[in-house]
Amino acid sequence: MSAPATVTASSRISARIAGITPSATLAVDAKAKELKAQGRPVIGFGAGQPDFPTPDYVVEAAAKAVHDRANHGYTAAGGLPVLKEAIAAKTLRDTGFAIEPSQVLVTNGGKQAVYSAFATLCDPGDEVLLLAPYWTTYPESIKLAGGVPVQVTADESTGYRVTVEQLEAARTDRTKVLLFNSPSNPTGAVYSREQIEAIGKWALEHGIWVITDEIYEHLTYDGVENHSMPVVVPELADQTLVLNGVAKTYSMTGWRVGWIAGPKDVIKAATSYQSHLCGNVSNVAQRAALAAVAGPLDVVAEMRAAFDARRKKIVSLLSDIPGVTCPTPEGAFYAYPSFKELLGKEIRGEKPADTLELADLMLREADVAAVPGEAFGTPGYFRFSYALAESDLVEGVERIAALLSEAK
Repeated sequence: MSAPATVTASSRISARIAGITPSATLAVDAKAKELKAQGRPVIGFGAGQPDFPTPDYVVEAAAKAVHDRANHGYTAAGGLPVLKEAIAAKTLRDTGFAIEPSQVLVTNGGKQAVYSAFATLCDPGDEVLLLAPYWTTYPESIKLAGGVPVQVTADESTGYRVTVEQLEAARTDRTKVLLFNSPSNPTGAVYSREQIEAIGKWALEHGIWVITDEIYEHLTYDGVENHSMPVVVPELADQTLVLNGVAKTYSMTGWRVGWIAGPKDVIKAATSYQSHLCGNVSNVAQRAALAAVAGPLDVVAEMRAAFDARRKKIVSLLSDIPGVTCPTPEGAFYAYPSFKELLGKEIRGEKPADTLELADLMLREADVAAVPGEAFGTPGYFRFSYALAESDLVEGVERIAALLSEAK
């Protein structure tokens, strides 16, 4: 009789899941909250969420929905029909992209939209061109779906925008998808209409799918306009998935409602996948999202004005720190300065070799939490969210400035 098989430490968890890198942005935010709970005066620049309350009319719609028994049971896996209709109308209103409700899949937040998009399009070994600096969830979603992320990097010299020439240099016969994000997390970069047209026509020429994440569509500044790729290049619509959600526009990060819009056959396949993965998104959250997308954009304008003022303030303060280079972001609510000139310099007896080490030093010595560029595929940088009170923003950057003034 053979001995019973034993489960080794390496085999307890699948290689697919064991290979996931935890979200660095959530980790930094959690660490900051933990230290604050211990009494430390930590100021956190890590969280990618507006610091405004969800609009009252959205909350009221959810409260009403709780008492409606129609929301107490299962509903269609792809989303409430009335919400899909509203998303189609909102998409036309805000971007000029005309879609039908049958081209919409409602998901549990933007992250599920990202993962489901890759799961639906990618076979093992398919390559996905990933524009860097990138949001931390993108490469993990690609790998979980069996795809291979291929990083295409831009830096501050181009405003963190890649060129068609860079994309073409990275293209192979295994390239299936281009992941596009404008306005960008983490850089705040916004591609111009001309740049989007050039990239879209290149993707069309080579039969490459485009997944375009437009979650920050309403957060642009200085007269800069956001343009949706399938609107700029209409011929590309049949090979484009548009990702969006209510999290950033309506300060609804915790409500977990996002969506995918695209060709009917792909949306049908993604809906079938979701029917097994989780069923329908919370009906109460969907009713809240309906109130948001069908409602006015007044509250969005108010938030954007506040973000704009903070944007100017943080860029000014960071740019005044010797050794820091901070381009002015045109969208979202992040600044992405370079700290490369400060690496290797002695600060309070330490010589941080990279921004991971510098982030640790800043947290220990200045009680400031920021996400290092390693999390976004580009070491040497930090992402600073300016979705926090201006008083905290100012004090946080001043603490960093004081600490780094000791560099020698």
